[in-house]
Amino acid sequence: MPAEEAATGAPEGTKFRAGRQLTGFLTAAMAFSMLQLFLLGALGPRLVDELDMSPVFLGLTTTIGFGTAALLSPAGGRIVDRVGPRRSLVALLLVSAAALALIGAAPGAGLLLGAVALGGVPQALANPATNKAILAAVPPARRGAVTGMKQSGVQLGAFAAGLPLAALASGLGWRGAVWTAAGAALLTGLWAVRALPADPPVASGGPHTSLVPRGTVAWLAVFSLFLGCGIASVNTYLALFGVRQLGLGPTAAAGLVAVLGLTGIAGRVGWSKAARPGRAEWLPGWLACGALGAAVLLAAAVAVGPLVWLGAVAVGVFAVSGNAVTMVLVMQRAAPGRAGQDSALTAAGFFTGFAVGPPLFGLLVADHRYGTGWLLVAVEFAVAGAVAFVWAVRDRRDRTVRSARSAPAGPVVRRRR
Repeated sequence: MPAEEAATGAPEGTKFRAGRQLTGFLTAAMAFSMLQLFLLGALGPRLVDELDMSPVFLGLTTTIGFGTAALLSPAGGRIVDRVGPRRSLVALLLVSAAALALIGAAPGAGLLLGAVALGGVPQALANPATNKAILAAVPPARRGAVTGMKQSGVQLGAFAAGLPLAALASGLGWRGAVWTAAGAALLTGLWAVRALPADPPVASGGPHTSLVPRGTVAWLAVFSLFLGCGIASVNTYLALFGVRQLGLGPTAAAGLVAVLGLTGIAGRVGWSKAARPGRAEWLPGWLACGALGAAVLLAAAVAVGPLVWLGAVAVGVFAVSGNAVTMVLVMQRAAPGRAGQDSALTAAGFFTGFAVGPPLFGLLVADHRYGTGWLLVAVEFAVAGAVAFVWAVRDRRDRTVRSARSAPAGPVVRRRR
């Protein structure tokens, strides 16, 4: 059985065709899976004013969406392993379109929160479905590059929310911009139905897999939790910080999110290519250190406003790249048939961080303490870095011990009588 087939459990004839078309589609799927997060952040100033929302409530929308994603991720990974990536990706795009359409139609807080919760479903499916597609179609030597590119789709969504869709909101209103995004997600989903090859028949059962992360997956999930706390706070409140603390206009403040998105694309692609075995294990810790510096720049921007742009660049290059590297590590370490489940459990930690971080930041924003909020983000990144370095040291030690145990014994010297 070929290595890719063993990693996914899919028959050879059902594999996706590797190439630019697959990479482009997976990138688009990742972009739509989390587009609502970036739209809520980039359009936050308009939403706060029109729907009479408090900054704390804006953070609550992120909590609802990613709390749902965190709860559904373990089950979502198991579902992807059973039904296959094509069905999962089509469902992801259609549900994304429905969630975005409901956000655009929301007359107030109630429906908005319901739509955001629905948007947690595609988030739960995104990483396991796209990772499983890569393992099914992409040769091992190219998986890091393709993973970085498809993970950059998340930041492509940030760019789309921060520049073209924010500019569209200036003319059509924020609802028109969100509905435009919903239409694009629907068209992509319909294209997926026609273009992607069929999955194998749905398995009627399979071996029981634990919903509790263990070993490497557990360490990566904890790292992702603290990383997600910091990234979500930046995504949710960066534009509002620009408007209310630094005096930027809504479109210019949304441009901060666009800068974050563009630099995140470059960071995810570049660092994922660099994440080769032996080096990949140390990258999460070093990227968290860079993210710590980015948070300090944002805190300093309270006094020196232009530093906010450098902070946004650094968050994109370092913080948001950490998640792409963890997905490369998951695929390097996944046992046969567990790629979807391991990806989902790691993503669950990330989504939990996205659910927890913004409300904590929002409590500080309510008292206009943005500087303290960015320092809280710095602490979250510092804890993520500590977890990553401790795991890397333990992993190197464990691998050394296993290598020593598996080494062949030396030649036996027989003494002549």
